[in-house]
Amino acid sequence: MSVVGYRRVSTEDQSFDRQDLGTVDKLFEEKLSGKNAKDRPALNAMLDWVREGDFVLVHSIDRLARDLRDLQTIIQTLNDKGVAITFKSESLTFSASSDDAFAKLQLQMMGAFAEFERNIIRKRQAEGIAKAKAKGLYKGRPKTVDDAKVRELKEAGMGATAIAKELGIGRATVYKCLQTTN
Repeated sequence: MSVVGYRRVSTEDQSFDRQDLGTVDKLFEEKLSGKNAKDRPALNAMLDWVREGDFVLVHSIDRLARDLRDLQTIIQTLNDKGVAITFKSESLTFSASSDDAFAKLQLQMMGAFAEFERNIIRKRQAEGIAKAKAKGLYKGRPKTVDDAKVRELKEAGMGATAIAKELGIGRATVYKCLQTTN
């Protein structure tokens, strides 16, 4: 039996300091958004690594997932493997042998709040970007694709797939470049 820790922060400049888990046998950490479980390498490595009888410790529900379905899926995956999980700040534990209806209700509510919070953050961000654009302060991401090079390769007879491969971009980007230049 191992005690496995999982910690996540959303950005590179954030610290794990507030997520003190105490002593763990194995620790998985990542600095990525929690919006999507499938795109988080440390989370997926932890899910692969744990074995029956292990115990996963996470500081809080929103550190594990920001989407209610992801949260439920992760917990179910762990429990199906015979692994228990505890959320330290909420004092909630889930295991295959536990059938605590109140804990499940709390999990549903906390997970829904985490998802709601993420949606509010995205809405505020979009509003801020819209205001900055109106003031001429927001230009978006810098352009990284050379439209002239895309046109040049197209005129040389290359197809979208070949151009994408040549320039290391997606086909949709090639089509978009060709559309805006016609």
